[in-house]
This record gives sequence, C-alpha cells and structure tokens, in this order.
Amino acid sequence: MEVILKEDVANLGARGEVVTVAEGYGRNYLLPKKLAVKATAANKAVIEQMKAASVRKSAKEKADAELLAKQFDGVSLLFTRKAGENDALFGSVTSADIAHELEGRGFNIDRRKIELDQPLKSLGEFEVPIKLHKEVTVKIKVAVTKEAGEETVT
Repeated sequence: MEVILKEDVANLGARGEVVTVAEGYGRNYLLPKKLAVKATAANKAVIEQMKAASVRKSAKEKADAELLAKQFDGVSLLFTRKAGENDALFGSVTSADIAHELEGRGFNIDRRKIELDQPLKSLGEFEVPIKLHKEVTVKIKVAVTKEAGEETVT
C-alpha cells in the first residue's frame, strides 16, 4: 500500500514522502491516526503544491534571517550583576535577559532562539549563538561585569 506521510514517522519517513507500507500497518495505524493519506493521483498533486509552497516560504525566511544577521554585526551586550568571591554571580544571565536587552535595542528575538546551554553564572565575556533560521546562526558578544561599589572582604 502506498501512502503519503502527513507527519514525520520514526523509521519510516519524513512529512510529504510517498512510502510503501504493509496493508495492515497503513489501514490500522497510519490512516486512523491521520499520520498518512492514501497515495492517489489527486493527493500526490496536492502534496507537490504544498512542497513547492514550503520551499518558497523557506527561501524567503532564510533571506530575511540573513538580512537580520547582518544587523547583528558589532552588537555586544553588557550586564552588570552582583558577584561574590571567585567572581561567581549571585544570580545569572539567562536567555530571557539577553532577549529583553536585545528588544531594548530594537531586535525582536524569541528567547528560545538564543542557544544558551546554561545561564551565565560567572563574570567575563561570552559568545552567545542566536539561531535565526535553521541555516542561519549569528553570534553576539555578552559581557558580564561586577556591580560598582562592591569590594570583596578578605
């Protein structure tokens, strides 16, 4: 039985692919769960149109992301936080903090696109990647400094 996948199915294929599956698997699992549709001529034509539209949309999004990436050239952020001994911060700088600071500078970036593995918990300079598109990633400099007036007592 030939089916067109409507969703990615593990060990079978990706969305939009035409695959051949066992009759029972298609009829009893894929079709009832709406993971696939029968591969008729009409359905194949609809899927081809959807693929073409998706390619055009992806190309436009990539071009927009590359344009935005050029605007990030030279952008650096400075955060001032309270710090204790060994330059350890009492708090941290999170992706939400970075997104908020970027928003103040006119960049509307979703915090989930900021690829910060863990919050920054020490003083120093860091390069933080921001994934604007699946093929476009830009890095910005983030500096974390100690609040003025703090002296460590020894």
